[in-house]
Amino acid sequence: MTDRKVRVRFAPSPTGPLHMGGVRTALFNYLFAKKHGGDFVLRIEDTDQTRYVPGAEDYIVESLNWCGLNPVEGPGIGGDFGPYRQSERKAVYKKYADQLIESGWAYYAFDTTEEIDALRKAAEANKETFSYGIATREKLNNSLSLSEEEVRQKIEAGENYVIRFKMPADEDVTEDDIIRGSVTFNTSKSLDDKVLFKSDGLPTYHLANVVDDHLMEISHVIRGEEWLPSMPLHVLLYRALGWEDTKPRFAHLPLILKPVGKGKLSKRDGDKLGFPVFPLEWTDPKTGDVSKGYREEGYFAEAFINMLALLGWNPGTEQEFFSMDELSDIFSLERVVKSGSRFDPEKAKWFNRHYFQEKSVEELAELFKPVLAEKGIESTDEKTLAVVAEIKERCEFVSELWEQSSYFFVAPTEYDAKTVKKRWKEDTSEKLSEIVAMFVTVETWKADSIKETFSAFMNEKEWGFGMIMNPLRLSLVGGNLGPDLFVICELLGKEESIKRINTAIEKIDI
Repeated sequence: MTDRKVRVRFAPSPTGPLHMGGVRTALFNYLFAKKHGGDFVLRIEDTDQTRYVPGAEDYIVESLNWCGLNPVEGPGIGGDFGPYRQSERKAVYKKYADQLIESGWAYYAFDTTEEIDALRKAAEANKETFSYGIATREKLNNSLSLSEEEVRQKIEAGENYVIRFKMPADEDVTEDDIIRGSVTFNTSKSLDDKVLFKSDGLPTYHLANVVDDHLMEISHVIRGEEWLPSMPLHVLLYRALGWEDTKPRFAHLPLILKPVGKGKLSKRDGDKLGFPVFPLEWTDPKTGDVSKGYREEGYFAEAFINMLALLGWNPGTEQEFFSMDELSDIFSLERVVKSGSRFDPEKAKWFNRHYFQEKSVEELAELFKPVLAEKGIESTDEKTLAVVAEIKERCEFVSELWEQSSYFFVAPTEYDAKTVKKRWKEDTSEKLSEIVAMFVTVETWKADSIKETFSAFMNEKEWGFGMIMNPLRLSLVGGNLGPDLFVICELLGKEESIKRINTAIEKIDI
C-alpha cells in the first residue's frame, strides 16, 4: 500500500434488483476499505436514463443496509465529494468531454443510429463484424472526416452528435491488475472508439466513471471481471485527461458461476433450481413479477455475507465461519482467485444452519413470535421458549420452527395414513382409553413424572412400549414426528393431551 488514503466505491446502476454478484463486489470493496482504514463510498451510476427502473436505487440502499455494508458517503448520506448520483453531476462531464476534443483525444460523430445499423448489417452479410474505430472512422460521418466548417455548421444546426474516444493505433496498453497480474490489450486488435458523451447531454459509463473516480479521489477500483475489457480505455482516459499520476489501481473480481453447467449465475438459474439470486425480494414495477430474496427466504444477513465472502476469496486457512470484523482483518485482494467460483445453494443453507444454531433460544423465540402472530396463535413467552428449545436442532430457518412445531399450537385434524396403517391395531383405541384414565390421575404434569407414571402403568399391564408409544404420538401430533413424547405432553398440558387422545380414538377408524 502507498501513503494514499484508501477510497473505494460501489457504483451500481439502478436498472433493477441488485444481483448477489453485485453484493459480493460491494462486500469486497467494504472489506478492503475497512482493512486499510479507508472510505467505502456508494455512487449511483444512472446516466443511462432509458434503463432506469423506479425503486431500484432504494432497493440497492436497503440491500446494503441489510447486509451491514454501510457507506460513509453516498446519496442520502452526504460527503465532501458529492453529489453521488451521476444524473446530478451532469454539468461536470461536458467540460471533460470538451477537453478531450480540444486535445485531440476525442471527436464528434454525427452518424445516425440507422446509418450505424446499416453498416453493421452490411458487415454481417459479408460475415464480418463492424467496429467504429481505427479502421473505419476516417470514412464515416465525424469530425475526423469532415472539415472544421462542416462540423461547426452541423453543431450550430442542432444536429445530434456523440463524442467518441479516438483510440490510438497499434499500441499495447498494459496495466497491473491486483488479482490478474499484468494485463495487455492491443488498441488495433481489440478496441474500438467508444462513445463518451451522448446526444442526450449525458456521459456514457466510461467517461463518467473515470471523471468521478478521479474527482472523488478513488484509490482502488474493485469491480467484476465483465469490466476487464474496459480497463484499457479507462487507462487511456486517465492519460488523455492528464491524471496518470493519480490513476487508481484496478482489481477485477471473478464471476459467480451457475451451480450446474457453464456461465454466469443468473436469475433464471435461481428460478429453475428454486433459490434466490437477489439479497431482498424484488417486485418488478412493470410486470408485477416477484423474485425471491435471501432475507425473505429466511437467511440471516451474516450467513449470506459469510457465504459470499468465500465465493472467490480464500482466507488461506481451514476456517469457514467469520464475523464481519474477522473478515476485514484478514481480507486481501491478493487471495481473490482469478477463475470463476461455482455457487452451491446447499452450501448457502449450510451457512444459515450454522448461524441459526449459534443464536440463543431467546433470540429465536423473538423471531418466531411474528410467525405465530401471523398464524393467529396466542402463546405465552414461557411456552414459546420451551417449544423453540425442543425443536431448534431440527431447523436451519426460522420458517422451519413452525413446520417443526405447529402441533404444539394447533391440534391435528388428520392423521398420517401410513402411520395409522402400520401402528393402529384393533385394540389400540381400547388401550389408549386406559392410558387416558391413567393420565387423569397424574398430579404433577411434568415430563419426568408423566413418564414415571406411564412406565409403571405399562409394566403393570405388561404391554409393549412400541405398541402404545407410536399411536400415542400419532394422537398428539398427527404423525410420527417430534421430540420426546413426554415433553410434548408437558408442553401441550394435561387437558389438551387428554383431549387429543380422545379425538384420535373417535376419528381413527380401522
